[in-house]
Amino acid sequence: MREPLPAGQGAEPGPGRAGAPAGAGGTGSGLAAGSQEWTHLDGTGRARMVDTSGKPVTLREAVARGRVRMAPATLARLRAGDVPKGDVWAVARVAGILAAKETGRLIPLCHPLPLDAVAVDFRLSAEGVEIQATARTAARTGVEMEALTAVTVAALTLIDMCKALDRGMVIEAVRLVRKTGGRSGEYTRPDEPAWEDLGEPVGPPGPQP
Repeated sequence: MREPLPAGQGAEPGPGRAGAPAGAGGTGSGLAAGSQEWTHLDGTGRARMVDTSGKPVTLREAVARGRVRMAPATLARLRAGDVPKGDVWAVARVAGILAAKETGRLIPLCHPLPLDAVAVDFRLSAEGVEIQATARTAARTGVEMEALTAVTVAALTLIDMCKALDRGMVIEAVRLVRKTGGRSGEYTRPDEPAWEDLGEPVGPPGPQP
């Protein structure tokens, strides 16, 4: 027989992932709209994975971006394809896609999601390598964390591929750019430039969802 949930651990009090704000468009505060309650805590303050079983399945998409800042000499080697470990872009792209699929195992309160599509792409800017990940699913909760995880692990893989050339690389500006679907509707980060304006493309673009 199915055990009852602990007090305060019933149906999800608001849309979004555990730890994401209800009705706040995925801004990351973790607070339910119109209240001071954290959706990923029960009535006694214990962590929980939010119950989404009462929510409808809808199409959801999220886009995240980040940057690996590096020395100009390292950037020049990447541009020339002169990196000892091999095809940086292919390895980092696959790493990001694999990471998105493992998000529910890596982030404790995230739901495991049946991802329908993940794309990871790169551009070279004056500061370093810009990374963008897009994730899509038909599910009861959003894919913001999957997109953010894809960006982060792709960035870590870039560092691993290039660390023999540059020990001072920095991962920065990892952020949610856009999300759609669910009761909270659409969120677009204000003043975010178009992807094409962030730098020059590198390698063949990843297939888009």
